[in-house]
Amino acid sequence: MRIDGLQYANWSEKIFRQLREGGVDAIHVTIAYHENFRETVLNFEKWNRWFEQYPDLIMKGRWASDIDTARNTDRTAVFFGFQNPSPIEDDIGLVEILHDLGARFMQLTYNNQSLLATGCYETEDTGITRMGKQVIKEMNRVGLVVDMSHSADRSTIEAAEISDRPIAITHANPHEWSPALRNKRDDVIRAVTEKGGMLGFSVYPHHLKDKSDCTLESFCEMIARTADKYGAEHLGIGTDLCQDQPDSVVEWMRVGRWTKEIDYGEGSASAPGFPPMPGWFQDNRDFGNIEKGLRATGLNDDEVAGIMGGNWYRFFAENFVPQR
Repeated sequence: MRIDGLQYANWSEKIFRQLREGGVDAIHVTIAYHENFRETVLNFEKWNRWFEQYPDLIMKGRWASDIDTARNTDRTAVFFGFQNPSPIEDDIGLVEILHDLGARFMQLTYNNQSLLATGCYETEDTGITRMGKQVIKEMNRVGLVVDMSHSADRSTIEAAEISDRPIAITHANPHEWSPALRNKRDDVIRAVTEKGGMLGFSVYPHHLKDKSDCTLESFCEMIARTADKYGAEHLGIGTDLCQDQPDSVVEWMRVGRWTKEIDYGEGSASAPGFPPMPGWFQDNRDFGNIEKGLRATGLNDDEVAGIMGGNWYRFFAENFVPQR
């Protein structure tokens, strides 16, 4: 089983077919960065049309059991998530409505301070806000997973403590391996995994040691060492693949509507666009490289199977359903 915890590709029939060639059984896709509720609904509509156009390749995912259906019919189950709480605007009632529409993950921040928590690019991290505490409670109730991939340290630790259900960091790597601003320090990863949460490893070059020149061996050895520290059962893959996206999209991701100035984020004025992917992971057909690389580290078959998808499957099964 292969499950990717996060992608934001420029979706097309080509990519849907590559998902099948790569044996990707399920994928969590971003359908909102800075969009409000109505704009996010339009993105749901766009995906509904793709499900109609390519029913032999993809299907909508709502529950973990949909992954079984996808596997049995040679398709990829697509689960939706937001990289910002902007789709709920300032209305907690929209949490349940969005879950009903099919949303299964929501980040509490995207780099900046939000109404809910502090992003990893802010100077001061004040933690989870009053509204954030209420929204986490509501997300727990309906089965919308708290994702802290772009959140600051204190906010992430507090989210793990406040949430009654496990939370996720869907796409990041350990800070000690690659000290990118977006990568997570030991105390953050421990806070998430000790409560049953998940960490999805990113292959986005800005999050990798040596960036685009990162080797498969280095990446997989890092995963093995993380498994030693926190338990392989809490780990998965969250590639953060942005395949075929124009550079204008990375500008939208960083800038949105919150500033008039160009924000280069993890890039720079000399290299403002998407960085080239490492040679061992260009698209979804390359998941086999990661699997082989993990086996070469000495991880056993069950551990590798869990990291490649089994752990996400269990997490989906336990956390997408409403609380009883």
